[in-house]
Amino acid sequence: MVEWLKNAIFYEIYPQSFADTNADGIGDIKGIIEHLDYIQELGCNALWLNPCFESPFLDAGYDVSDYMKVAPRYGTNADLKCLFDEVHRRGMHIMLDLVPGHTSWEHAWFKESLKPEKNLYSGRYVWTDDAWKDFDGIGNIRGFLRGMSDRDGSVAANFYSHQPCLNYGFYEITDPAWQQTMESEDALATCEAIKDVMRFWLGMGCDGFRVDMAGSLVKNDPEQEGTIALWQRFRDFLDKEYPDAAMISEWGEPDRSLRSGFHMDFMLHFGPSHYTDLYHDDNPYFSRDGKGNAKAFIDYYRKCYEPTNGKGMICMPSGNHDMKRFSNWLDDEEIKIVFAFILSLPGAPFIYYGDELGMKYLKGLVSVEGGYYRTGSRSPMQWDDGLNAGFSSAKKEDLYIPIDSDENRPTAKKQMADENSVYHEVKKLITLRQANQVLQSEAEVEFLYCEENAYPLVYRRFNEEDSVLIVINPSGREVQFPYDGTLGEVIYQKGGSLEAVNGKIIVPAETAVFAKEIK
Repeated sequence: MVEWLKNAIFYEIYPQSFADTNADGIGDIKGIIEHLDYIQELGCNALWLNPCFESPFLDAGYDVSDYMKVAPRYGTNADLKCLFDEVHRRGMHIMLDLVPGHTSWEHAWFKESLKPEKNLYSGRYVWTDDAWKDFDGIGNIRGFLRGMSDRDGSVAANFYSHQPCLNYGFYEITDPAWQQTMESEDALATCEAIKDVMRFWLGMGCDGFRVDMAGSLVKNDPEQEGTIALWQRFRDFLDKEYPDAAMISEWGEPDRSLRSGFHMDFMLHFGPSHYTDLYHDDNPYFSRDGKGNAKAFIDYYRKCYEPTNGKGMICMPSGNHDMKRFSNWLDDEEIKIVFAFILSLPGAPFIYYGDELGMKYLKGLVSVEGGYYRTGSRSPMQWDDGLNAGFSSAKKEDLYIPIDSDENRPTAKKQMADENSVYHEVKKLITLRQANQVLQSEAEVEFLYCEENAYPLVYRRFNEEDSVLIVINPSGREVQFPYDGTLGEVIYQKGGSLEAVNGKIIVPAETAVFAKEIK
């Protein structure tokens, strides 16, 4: 395990929307640099920066046209190097977003691949051998393009049509006329090209990568065994050349991703995790309505945690750029209890910019750069009560995405001045976590009470020296659970006090408590 990850608390930055220093209505790298002190004061010691590379921005930068060049809207490579240096000067770390599964159709590799004459890039993407042959029935290929040039064949596409799939080979060959193995010259060349991208940014000072859709690279790979083997090769390369480089996967299946060599994986809104049951659902568990169910999530968490404990980490995010903000379902007091949960679990917590303020999900926005419903979660950071909430001095109509128009919108300035704000609750919880090893990444977890459609949620964090009982009751009613231990000092409390009665603990409504256990 990379040492600095063991106690990392991440802050995710969507660069378009964080801070604009040149009045063009779009956030930039210099804006991030100017607000590093804010992130550090909150207590976060690591950053995840969403894609900042050159792109036509048909998918907000996840359609890369040059992996080794910062998009001019954000600044220059020198600006990014300055950001690396400023982060490190503060004792913090920074991860870039790596998109290895596809490029933009404007990438130089794809332009060469389109040519009918065979060249070094003809096999850089997944092509059929006939323009009338598509990818029907081929696992994990979402779409295709054809007729874009005089080259005969169709090319596979990921997600959007403008994102042609890079070729890492097929695990199962069903049509040898055009499907290549993982050991083919072209598939291996793609791997080497991505290694060069990693080398470029790691050599400049990047501390590692969050890898977009890491589980989807090898095609016709139903159990992902090929993709697991692929990432193990990347891990071997990094261990030899950059042993301190951290790798986080967007996979959502820690039992597979950690086996692949990733240091961490997210519990996500897609896949089998039931993450949305918690605070991204019409009846979220963390609502005071008390109609939610956390059991399926906890069962899956246990399933992933037990075989991976000591081999890697599971990341719990507050949200991200791909999902609606939890403020769509929860108010500030409910959000505070969410953070008590996120910041008391093992692994690395991730805070999406603005979630520490309870920033709102903006409904009904016109899609911007392929965001669609996600656009409402990508609105500008709200710094103060100045022009455009302090995000930009551009005209309102020139903003990349509209600012929240609510006069009562939360801002960093207001929340930092209010001791009862979401911001201060998050800061308090981070400070508590950093002061107690038993609440940090490597201390173990044991879930004690999580019943079907029931409250509270109870778990224990423990190491050789200490044990802390975490009791979470977001519901608006008093509940109880069986407990035969002895509670000592309460180190965190939101809401009422716990009461021990006849082998049970009575938990007041809307309460989160961390209490030391007497051994």
